[in-house]
Amino acid sequence: MLAEPIRVLQLGSPTGLYGAERWILALAKHLRSDEVESIVGTIKDAPGDMPPLCRQASAMGLRTQVFEAYGKLSLGSVRLINTFIRANGVDILHTHGYKTDILGWRAARGTGCKVVATPHGWSTREGAKVKMYESLDRLALYFFDAVVPLSTDLYMGLHRFPGLRRKLHLINNGVDLAELQIPGTAAADTTEWKESGERIIGYVGQLIRRKGLDTLIRAFSELPFTNRRLCIVGEGPQRAELESLAVGLGEGERVRFLGYRADRIAFLRGFDAFVLPSVLEGTPRCLLEAMAVGIPIVATNIPGCRSVITAGTTGLLFECGDVAGLSQALARLFADPRERAALAQAAKVYVNAQFSAEVMAARYADLYRGMLQNGLAQSDTDR
Repeated sequence: MLAEPIRVLQLGSPTGLYGAERWILALAKHLRSDEVESIVGTIKDAPGDMPPLCRQASAMGLRTQVFEAYGKLSLGSVRLINTFIRANGVDILHTHGYKTDILGWRAARGTGCKVVATPHGWSTREGAKVKMYESLDRLALYFFDAVVPLSTDLYMGLHRFPGLRRKLHLINNGVDLAELQIPGTAAADTTEWKESGERIIGYVGQLIRRKGLDTLIRAFSELPFTNRRLCIVGEGPQRAELESLAVGLGEGERVRFLGYRADRIAFLRGFDAFVLPSVLEGTPRCLLEAMAVGIPIVATNIPGCRSVITAGTTGLLFECGDVAGLSQALARLFADPRERAALAQAAKVYVNAQFSAEVMAARYADLYRGMLQNGLAQSDTDR
């Protein structure tokens, strides 16, 4: 048995508080403090306020650490993280995303600290530079002690590489059900729209190309009823382009871009349907949250979405980029309130049974313990 709690540094992105960052917070919150001491860190690569991930972690009572190393590559962070690991007796460095994977792995070399990576998904519509970094990331994973993809699809994609198989573990994504099930009211905006007879379709997440939001806006414009509102909660580099698209389609008044909102759950509660039109996902946290709140789902027919949605039972699926298919799926939902309610209820039951943060955290605690006690945790392939 390990006499002291395992000290784990969770290293995440400084740029927002989206699926991956909320995943880190849910994991750190639900790890038993007598077994694992969590430190939540970020590499701050530009001047400005405290990164949202660390600000939220601090508000939750978690220890945080910001490594200030300006510039896109942030190579100066390697020395800072290395020094922190040595000075604070960090047992395990847990990284999330290609930047933290590459820099974190280099920083941990020679410290005796174990390293584990959780791939949250790969991009498909980003530029050549991002794709190059992600290729380097896949190479870096060979040097990690354990690699824990968020979904079966990501797991099987990495399983094709023989050198990685012995390091792979599959632990289902999890959501903080307690946070989602606290009684609360819908956001004032959504309540006002509903009182005026609007049907509200919603999205929560980043405004980036792989999320396929152009498909959502085009499908929304084709719906056969006028009392409708599209509510987009989130921020990202594609915002101006998407706003222009909505205006060009004559939907500028009906499509609301609300930016990043700390009260996203209040908006979720006010949606009549939640849409995820992504072309690529791991296990989408936003879907799990919407399902847990009891909102009917329409999502793309991709492996990440299929990992949580059974078509016709816990939600509806449409093909990537199929504007007409998405519009028809939404029209179907609103044409039959009984089906909409049945889909939402089945999804809520499924999430509660399969995707709790408590179960996820317990499995990670077992993984951390095995890494330290056995040198290398037994992989799923070896079992």
